[in-house]
Amino acid sequence: MDSRELTAALEREFGGTAEARRTVARQARDLADSGKVEADRGHQLTVEDVIENMADAPDDHDLVERWNWWLGSLETAYGGYERFTVRFVDDGPDVNA
Repeated sequence: MDSRELTAALEREFGGTAEARRTVARQARDLADSGKVEADRGHQLTVEDVIENMADAPDDHDLVERWNWWLGSLETAYGGYERFTVRFVDDGPDVNA
């Protein structure tokens, strides 16, 4: 999976901050590299899969919530996906510090 392609698709479809998009794309890349989706679902993870599945999340969910919602569904169905959820987004250095 191409992280740049995914980042662009995430921005186009769901918006969110640049940091949130990078974080979700990094987790998606790690998930794809793990081979878990391929083992559980019989096909490699693609940008299209990520976007389609995140689009199923409730409309009031932001980018990270959509990602975690989908991962929660995979966790319920197969187990072993919790480690790919986003727990926090690093917004960079605190300019007020």
